[in-house]
Amino acid sequence: MKENVKSTVRQILTSYLESNHYRRTPERYAVLDNIYSFNGQFSIDQLDEKLKEQNFPVSRATLYNTVKLFLKLRLIVRHRIGKTTKFEACYANSSKCYQICTMCGKTSEVKAPAVKEGIENTHLKRFHPDVFTMYIYGICSTCLALQTRQKRKKTKNHIK
Repeated sequence: MKENVKSTVRQILTSYLESNHYRRTPERYAVLDNIYSFNGQFSIDQLDEKLKEQNFPVSRATLYNTVKLFLKLRLIVRHRIGKTTKFEACYANSSKCYQICTMCGKTSEVKAPAVKEGIENTHLKRFHPDVFTMYIYGICSTCLALQTRQKRKKTKNHIK
């Protein structure tokens, strides 16, 4: 399945480049292949590191321009979470829900079929939705436990 998706997105890129008379550079295809080999979200720094590990260094300008092109072609999606920007391949798995801890920033995907069904059944006036991303903000169990321990410690020290 994953190779089939990679093949399809490569064809989309090739068609776009040819029809707009852009060069089909190995850098663009290397970036695309690496993006679609990530399992989940990635940052530009992580993408850059992955390309360097493969002895395929690409300039920062090329990375940003290529990512911008892929956003335009809707091959990837951008997530702005807090002060960070992450990207994710989105051709075959577009609509997602995430839970984000407001204390540590940990992000994880949540399976929410009822939400997906609800959005699919929602009539939007003069609008046809393609994909959606839902963010649920809160505190993860690890941070909540840490917060509780700190409160207990404060209360204990206050009583003494």
